[in-house]
Amino acid sequence: MAACPLRDREQCFPETAVSTSTGAVMAFPHLQQPSFLLASLKADSVNKPFAQRCQDLVKVIEDFPAKELQTIFPWLVESIFGSLDGVLVGWNLRCLQGRVSPVEYSIAMEFLDPGGPMMKLVYKLQAEDYKFDFPVSYLPGPVKASIQERVLPDSPLYHNKVQFPPPGGLGLNLALSPFEYYLFFFALSLITQKPLPGALHIRTSDCAYFILVDRYLSWFLPTEGNVLPLLSSSPGAPSPSPAPRTPAMPFASYGLHHTSLLKRHISHQTSVNADPASHEIWRSETLLQVFVEMWLHHYSLEMYQKMQSPHAKLEVLHYRLSVSSALHSPAQPSLQALHAYQEPFMPTEEHVLVVRLLLKHLHAFSHSLKAEQLSPSAHSHAASPLEEFKRAAVPRFVQQKLYLFLQHCFGHWPLDASFRAVLEMWLSYLQPWRYAPEKQAQSSDYQARCVSERWAPFVQENLLMYTKLFVGFLSRALRTDLVSPKNALMVFRVAKVFAQPNLAEMIQKGEQLFLEPELVIPHRQHRLLAAPPFTSSFLSSWPPAVTDNSFKVKSHVYGLEGQDCKYTPMFGPEVRTLVLRLAQLITQAKQTAKCLSDQCGESAAARPFLSWLGFCPTDTNGSYAANDLDELGQDSVRKTDEYLEKALEYLCQMFRLSEAQLAQLTLALGTTQDENGKKQLPDCIVGEDGLILTPLGRYQIINGLRKFDIEYQGDAELQPIRSYEIASLVRLLFRLSSAINCRFAGQMAALCSRADFLGSFCRYHLTEPGLADRHLLSPVQRGRTASRAQGPRLSLRFLGSYRTLLSLLLAFFVASLFCIGPLPCTLLLVLGYLLYAVAMTLLTERGKLHHL
Repeated sequence: MAACPLRDREQCFPETAVSTSTGAVMAFPHLQQPSFLLASLKADSVNKPFAQRCQDLVKVIEDFPAKELQTIFPWLVESIFGSLDGVLVGWNLRCLQGRVSPVEYSIAMEFLDPGGPMMKLVYKLQAEDYKFDFPVSYLPGPVKASIQERVLPDSPLYHNKVQFPPPGGLGLNLALSPFEYYLFFFALSLITQKPLPGALHIRTSDCAYFILVDRYLSWFLPTEGNVLPLLSSSPGAPSPSPAPRTPAMPFASYGLHHTSLLKRHISHQTSVNADPASHEIWRSETLLQVFVEMWLHHYSLEMYQKMQSPHAKLEVLHYRLSVSSALHSPAQPSLQALHAYQEPFMPTEEHVLVVRLLLKHLHAFSHSLKAEQLSPSAHSHAASPLEEFKRAAVPRFVQQKLYLFLQHCFGHWPLDASFRAVLEMWLSYLQPWRYAPEKQAQSSDYQARCVSERWAPFVQENLLMYTKLFVGFLSRALRTDLVSPKNALMVFRVAKVFAQPNLAEMIQKGEQLFLEPELVIPHRQHRLLAAPPFTSSFLSSWPPAVTDNSFKVKSHVYGLEGQDCKYTPMFGPEVRTLVLRLAQLITQAKQTAKCLSDQCGESAAARPFLSWLGFCPTDTNGSYAANDLDELGQDSVRKTDEYLEKALEYLCQMFRLSEAQLAQLTLALGTTQDENGKKQLPDCIVGEDGLILTPLGRYQIINGLRKFDIEYQGDAELQPIRSYEIASLVRLLFRLSSAINCRFAGQMAALCSRADFLGSFCRYHLTEPGLADRHLLSPVQRGRTASRAQGPRLSLRFLGSYRTLLSLLLAFFVASLFCIGPLPCTLLLVLGYLLYAVAMTLLTERGKLHHL
């Protein structure tokens, strides 16, 4: 029987071709077509374990030429990072942890390492100048809108890459190099891949994706040395990574000037001839651009500047009213566009944590220059391309998009403790001195906390990051419950950072430079309005050094907020008023926390020991505090008080607030306590139907400063079934007690009316507990309560509690250890309870006589 050739067997037995192993493929490479290699790998991805698949992929990458590898590259990238629409999960790197799946974790990290097999495949394809189509529809909103409008985006990342669809095509594509294609998928998987239900409790910093981001940043943005590490194809044979055939865009295209001046029509895409020296850093440049574009560029600068005008905000308000009310006319298209900007994209907490990692590394990368390299004279001709790139990384790549990203988060993030991730990302960017590799030895704690004058240019060139976002945080803090320890911690963190010695002075200096009158200088206007030229040399693309600090600050503010922006000084009267309001709320929150702590202590001390065993009536009101102090305990109350105390101290230090001012404003809001030190009710007036809240009372309730004591005032037997009760047993006991009460109502009333000990004993057990201790209600509620007043009755609901049943089982178990049977144990329990009830009856009657 003649053997069928392998190529013919695909036609004779297609199922055999699908299940053929990768080993057979590598055994006959000259007989295979690229499509068969792809089909074999797809079959292996289903039939083989993860470790074996990765080993086969390493062999394929080593043995096959780039011509055949380019057919499997798009599938391989998608199988690792998942599909762009989020349907395919891929390797699920965001949930892969070393302590949970150590084998799969180590294999994946070794395969995707910047010096690993996957990156070797990328460089192998990069050397042959292959291009891969990436759909424009999956790009961030502003970029996608710009390309669809046939306007070339500002970022050089998209230059010479837009491909128009062929006749009958579905949409626009980008022709990306293998390195770009790989990074696009890697960066977008953070956004497109939705977390699995079981991934809610996974720590982000332990995940494979987070650690890979850190490795890529350390590899491609090194903080030590002047060149990037080289990728070795084999031990002892280093080979530099190939540079792209199309040179990178010079840094002039990332200028600090207004971005709209750089826009060009897509049909006029031109090639840019960069200096070959810039090829040394093409990987660093590409990686940073991709990360910034995919993670931060979700908000348009032009739309943000439009939204700053009062007219635009009024239009958006009218649009929202027209949507919520059918009486209004349909909204205008322009209003819909403005409203669409309000919430186009909402980042997740994991997304924010990864961005923070990027910012921290960029600070270390940008400020790893030596002292002699920081001087303005050490420029193009004396510095390597990597050193020039370090100077340009933050101001020319990150600043604008990060500012819009933070502005949106501050305005749209929920008012809860998850905002801590955004807060720490913001504070990390504001403190580059924390991540500078070279730290000077300090002789005292004050000098260690003092911000050096070396950072004054950074503060001035990022003035809005400090001032306007601080005002945005104040508006959030004024709307949160500062009694919560997590919210108090956030206020403390911001106050501590801004109170660092010399930082407030630097911010004030920057505001003075911006507010000083500007002289009309011809060369200054020329620099502001002229776009930087596209030159052929990377080194000659730098604009002249701007020595005018006032111009630097003004160009920064106007570039982000627009030429007609209205700047609110951080140390002006408006912001000072907000700080005073925050100081008042901090003082009130401290008093509220102290009152809650006292109440918790009193309730714990007043609770009898036998109530824990289920023999005494428990609290049937189900009252709870409006914060998490009760759940976290007394230690949390202490921490809250410490956070608020230090935050108030830092705010007074920054804005020079005196104790007399705080005391006067605190008294003006009526935050003093009553004579007994208990928390007062919200500010009210007495009306015909009861208490009516005043505007001050509503303010106190909204901010969690005061509250009413909410108690259940209805029939205790008809309360909703609690989580610590057995629903079916409670219903059964209610029917039984109702039948007994209905059958023996007359006898129980007669017994409770007796004046002797038996009457007292029956009143203790049959009269509804706490009926005489109810708080006074409004007249309407008083009438309803009187209409449903009932006589003595028996309640068996306590037997439906898990705690009561568990206590009884525990008692029988202990009795069995002493060889006491169930019946004698039951008699002992009944006898013990009768003795306890007699003692409580005597004490109750004595208390009533003493009260009279």
